[in-house]
Amino acid sequence: MDVVDSPSKSGVIRPRRTSFSRKMSVLAEPGKEGQQVPPGIWAGNSIGVFTSGGDSQGMNAAVRAVVRMGFYLGCKVFFIREGYQGMVDGGENIVEATWSSVSGILQMGGTVIGSARCKEFRERNGRLIAAANLIERGIANLVVIGGDGSLTGANCFRQEWPGMLDELLQTGKITSQQREDHKHLNVVGLVGSIDNDFCGTDMTIGTDTALHRIIEAVDAIATTALRQVRAFVLEVMGRHCGYLALVGALATEADWVFIPEWPPEGDWRATLCNKLAAERGQGQRLNIILVAEGAIDENGKPITAEEVKQLLCDKMKIDTRVTVLGHVQRGGSPSAFDRILGSRMGAEAVLALMDAKPGTPACVISIEGNSTVRVPLMECVERTKEVQASMDKRNFDEAVRLRGKSFQNNLNTYRLLSKLRPPSSHMKPTSHEDKDPQCYPFTDHISHRNLAIMNIGAPACGMNAAVRSFVRISLTKGFRVLGIHDSFDGLIKGEVYPMTWTEVQGWAGKGGSFLGTKKQWAQDVGVGKIALKFAEFKFDGLMIVGGFEAFHSAYQLAEAREMFPSLCIPIVVIPCTISNNIPGSDFSLGADTALNEITDICDRIKQSATGTKRRVFVAETMGGYCGYLATLAGLASGADAAYIYEEKFNVLDLKQDVEHLKDKILNAGVQRGLILRNELANENYTTDFVNRLFSEEGHPVFTTRMNVLGHMQQGGYPSPFDRNYGTKMAARGVEWLAEMVEQYTDAKGNVRTGNADTVVLLGMMKRHLTFTPVEELAEYTDFEKRIPKDQWWLKLRPLLRILAKHSVVSYEMEAELKTNIDEDDDDEEGEHIL
Repeated sequence: MDVVDSPSKSGVIRPRRTSFSRKMSVLAEPGKEGQQVPPGIWAGNSIGVFTSGGDSQGMNAAVRAVVRMGFYLGCKVFFIREGYQGMVDGGENIVEATWSSVSGILQMGGTVIGSARCKEFRERNGRLIAAANLIERGIANLVVIGGDGSLTGANCFRQEWPGMLDELLQTGKITSQQREDHKHLNVVGLVGSIDNDFCGTDMTIGTDTALHRIIEAVDAIATTALRQVRAFVLEVMGRHCGYLALVGALATEADWVFIPEWPPEGDWRATLCNKLAAERGQGQRLNIILVAEGAIDENGKPITAEEVKQLLCDKMKIDTRVTVLGHVQRGGSPSAFDRILGSRMGAEAVLALMDAKPGTPACVISIEGNSTVRVPLMECVERTKEVQASMDKRNFDEAVRLRGKSFQNNLNTYRLLSKLRPPSSHMKPTSHEDKDPQCYPFTDHISHRNLAIMNIGAPACGMNAAVRSFVRISLTKGFRVLGIHDSFDGLIKGEVYPMTWTEVQGWAGKGGSFLGTKKQWAQDVGVGKIALKFAEFKFDGLMIVGGFEAFHSAYQLAEAREMFPSLCIPIVVIPCTISNNIPGSDFSLGADTALNEITDICDRIKQSATGTKRRVFVAETMGGYCGYLATLAGLASGADAAYIYEEKFNVLDLKQDVEHLKDKILNAGVQRGLILRNELANENYTTDFVNRLFSEEGHPVFTTRMNVLGHMQQGGYPSPFDRNYGTKMAARGVEWLAEMVEQYTDAKGNVRTGNADTVVLLGMMKRHLTFTPVEELAEYTDFEKRIPKDQWWLKLRPLLRILAKHSVVSYEMEAELKTNIDEDDDDEEGEHIL
């Protein structure tokens, strides 16, 4: 999901033009997500769904989606319990699913239908028995959720299917009619693996949650450093893939990481000790080192956590502790992302089965950018095996390339940050009074160029991670970094102070904004006053991290450049808001953390009703006029409906949802319901009105309770995605600012540019970090409602309804949704997260 075009002088690995990730974009077939699929059009078919291999969080979401999408299309859906073992054993291990059998499993970790390895299935006779068990129940369509071994087994089963049916017919175990009705076995795979080690998908089910467990452990360990100076070595899973360790290191500010794909070069022991000694000399009390369980050196020799511990104890005399996280990483409730990922993949798997023809090869449902796609299963398996083959040959550059763009970009960013050293002349002031730019001791090569950073808008998790990355990378590039406190108000008051290396230590894992932030616009404060301060502090470049106010203010500054020459400097905006309502970016920094907070709150709200009969909760989310949080949180929490401004609704729609809830509670045996409403969804149908209407119309079947989630959505610790995203966005922003400063420095040494493409917003569009001029984005913005005119996530609205069993909905195309957006607006491409 990441861009990998950072300059080579930064030590990055440039992908070749023939990289696997590019090949996959050619081989991938678009899915049907968002397209019109009428209900019941695949009636008479049966689907078997099973999980195999190691479990991962989010598998239950995928199982639930398979069952409910199957029901929507008119199919029977069967659970195959205990994976391939249950397929071979048959009997009660293959049972028909019901609506209520997948109710309440969305928030559960592991897999409710079990997973087991099966020796019998590896032999043809075992597969023959499994085939007979499937035919007995009319199953000729399989959804397999597991790793590459499980998917390979399913493909082998599919290839042997016709021959096995002939043998079963000859032995009289099936009839000729059964042979004819089930002559082709269709297989679709979903990759469930916390390691994210499967080539062909941006993220595998369970990876994001495993990262949550890792950073939770590191955050908890970090607090013990307040008592005494220590080092901690954490072993994380990843026998053949270092993704968890690598991204975990980025998200937790780890001092070192060992992964299989990138062994340490040269005398790594001396390098590690020197690096830690330098950090200790700067007053750092805690050192964190992450070791993937499959980490090796250049010669292929394993590097263990115990070995690293002994090195630090013997050579550096550091009190060091080892923590092996083990299966903790597989446990706990799935993150919001894994729930949504599993739901989208599971639904698309059923649609892929429906489209399969007799010659259609087995495929894997993948997320590419922000779209579901179908990729050839065996192509992905072979590429995955090539990674290990490259590592066995010590061709580690090729192994990294084969891992794909996202892995490369994470490694590029880590390599950039891991090479950084605090400039020796930077000493941390003891107070703001000591931070006078005129008296602060900077070396000459740093002091002649100033890069400034500020936050604007409501606080959101990830702001501090972006500031930390900006400060450290800017310092090592030779810039003096000026932190603007409290947005434009602080700028006008002169609260602009140099920022130091040690000052931002530990910021990545903290919520809120340490710089201070306010919801204000440049024109409200006075563009002329702002321009005077730009000149006073001699800004050569500016990064603004914030929400819609940050984007709008940058646009106002760009428009005023002709009047105020001091504003003619490169300016880059990093979108950071929980509302995800900024044009030019599919995802805003902070939105992922907010989604996790909302999902967690909804889980607890529903849990509070345990033992209480028939209760429906109506919860209000933030987002202004943007329904992103309500929609995505609705998918992640299993909501029955989510009301938003972009999709108009009336009292008849509300009444219909009441009837749906009545039917679900009376006939499906489900005792709870959840309704989400975006805070500005409708000025008349308020949250209180919806609560009262449901209470009145739902009586006596159910009672209702109302919850306004409020500012809890802005709190908490940043998620792994937001820590990582903020770090990489700021790093890319600094690269751009440095290029612009060099390009637009005139003969007198002044930075002056009036070009429209030098006030930009850095956003994630599909899989790429893209710089778009704010004046261009203004054309695609509804400034009154503070939302983009096109929003990619609207295509997920029908899926939300289908999974909630709304019988009158169709799997509509996004363009056919009832929205208040102009029909002639250009479509924007959308992309997923982490």
